[in-house]
Amino acid sequence: MSRLSVYHEHHPALPSKVLSHAEDIASTLAEVGVRFEQWQASAPIAPGASSEEVIAAYRPQIDRLMAEDGYVTVDVVSLNADHPQKAELRAKFLDEHSHGEDEVRFFVAGRGLFSLHVGEQVFEVLCEKGDLISVPAGTPHWFDMGEHPHFVAIRLFNNPDGWVAKFTGDEIASRFPRLED
Repeated sequence: MSRLSVYHEHHPALPSKVLSHAEDIASTLAEVGVRFEQWQASAPIAPGASSEEVIAAYRPQIDRLMAEDGYVTVDVVSLNADHPQKAELRAKFLDEHSHGEDEVRFFVAGRGLFSLHVGEQVFEVLCEKGDLISVPAGTPHWFDMGEHPHFVAIRLFNNPDGWVAKFTGDEIASRFPRLED
């Protein structure tokens, strides 16, 4: 189940708010400019489906976002517990960073934990199958895929170069909860 926990940046052990209804999550995140939606596939997706099959199953939603927000590139990322670079990839995403463009992810399978640092608050969003999150350009955040990652996500980009991060150097991410496997 998707979940949003909101913390004060100086109190990482105690959330001030925890939400689990999609509408509540979406409206709370919208207040800080973050888009959160839940999508359904227009066609069934079999385990081991190719990137092309995954994109085809969600083509109407992808086309809508590309038209609305000008995204030019779409791809699929898939990681599991057997990935040989899972520890390095996890460490890379766990440091607080931002992007010059929106970071858009739609979870086709599995889950991941996005933590957004907005003002004095941290919005920790557990995204699961069916969840779309769009983190606005310039928003400091980090992502945890867990020690044993399992997710398939569609990514949309304005930048044809794909994922380009600007690390903040702040160690705030190390003080907040991680994704429990």
